[in-house]
Amino acid sequence: MVLTVKSFSGSDAAPYFNDVARLRIAVFRDFPYLYDGDPEYEQKYLATYARSEGSVFVLAFDGETVVGAATGTPMVTETDEVKAPFVAKMLDPQNFFYFGESVLLPSYRGRGIGLAFFEQREAQARRLGLANCTFCAVERPENHPRRPLDYTPLTRFWEKRGYRHHPDLRTTFSWRDLDEDCESPKPLSFWIKSIAA
Repeated sequence: MVLTVKSFSGSDAAPYFNDVARLRIAVFRDFPYLYDGDPEYEQKYLATYARSEGSVFVLAFDGETVVGAATGTPMVTETDEVKAPFVAKMLDPQNFFYFGESVLLPSYRGRGIGLAFFEQREAQARRLGLANCTFCAVERPENHPRRPLDYTPLTRFWEKRGYRHHPDLRTTFSWRDLDEDCESPKPLSFWIKSIAA
């Protein structure tokens, strides 16, 4: 099959929501997220992105099968958990495009799809006239019991794309880990890239 990567604006991605939800649940089960996914929550989450003016869904296809997905939206349309750390540091959310997630099935990694996910979301940010792109990543301790021995963080990949870590910009999201009975807050910190000409 031929691998293709296509971008969809907001609600245009609605026919693929079940695919994106399936991918999020499957990929985020792995370390470091360890997310015990909830299909009902996923549909609500994706619908919020679809309603966001300026949002983008970047999907990777193997033939007609969706094997990867990435989302982005102007930060002003995001939740307080995303915006508050920037406001506290006197950084205007109106100047940022926020990347929601990037999920790709393991057998398709290493083929340039992750790079395409970043490029197409950055292209959307430029179309909207936004000067910066940002995302946040969960932080887990080095000695976490579920950390695989061969785990390699994505920090070098992000740095090669021009993103810089800003550990002073921090937030928390709550979800249920695989070994938890209920949701608990997880710490995340932000990465930022200036795309201003």
